[in-house]
Amino acid sequence: MKLTLLCGTNRPGSNTRKITGQLAGIYAALGQPAEILDLAELPPEIFLPASYAKKPAAFARFSEAILASDGVHIVTPEYNGGMPGVLKYFIDMLKFPESFEHRPVAFTGLSAGRWGGLRPVEQLAAVFSYRNAHLFPGRVFLPEINEQLSPDGRVTNEDSLDRLNTQAKGFVAFIGKLR
Repeated sequence: MKLTLLCGTNRPGSNTRKITGQLAGIYAALGQPAEILDLAELPPEIFLPASYAKKPAAFARFSEAILASDGVHIVTPEYNGGMPGVLKYFIDMLKFPESFEHRPVAFTGLSAGRWGGLRPVEQLAAVFSYRNAHLFPGRVFLPEINEQLSPDGRVTNEDSLDRLNTQAKGFVAFIGKLR
């Protein structure tokens, strides 16, 4: 099974990247390694207007990773009450409909506020519903993320860790049932 973890921001030093890395460790402990796609690594030329008509060659590894995935787990922060613009743009740059049609997708949201990324996850659920993805119902929201992270960037809150572990186990099972 090929699993992709998508770090849904290109912000330097983001907490999203820290959570994505921790989730990769959780999946590895389950015997299910996951490839991380980090939007901070998008090629600059993807942001040129000409990319709508012809994708730059350097974008191919991103597109191919999604197309080859049996499931995509998206980790998103909340920016101004919604998903990061770069995440929506990334989704828009991928092939339609095959990039997400009938592909299992899971969501983890995080925020500095008390809602834990609820708003961007709900927005993403609408987008992926439109894209005919199979939405995994076990969503995780990590509120007040700055208080949940150790100095080395790991989640220390036991409840949050339990929810991330439960989500990962459930998503692997969900993908397996859909295959």
